[in-house]
Amino acid sequence: MWQDLLTALALLLVIEGIMPFASPRGFRDMLRLVGEMDEKALRNSGLFSMIAGLLLLYLVR
Repeated sequence: MWQDLLTALALLLVIEGIMPFASPRGFRDMLRLVGEMDEKALRNSGLFSMIAGLLLLYLVR
């Protein structure tokens, strides 16, 4: 179980690092846009991301 959790965390870090490595300027612009979003939009995007992740996990497992 711990091995699966650490594997998932490692993959998350790899995926999170792709954008700033590949396009630092684009990543900075994206962060600026996210910083300007209102809280409701951020919550909705977080909810969508969690639901998409759960659906993907369900399909894979």
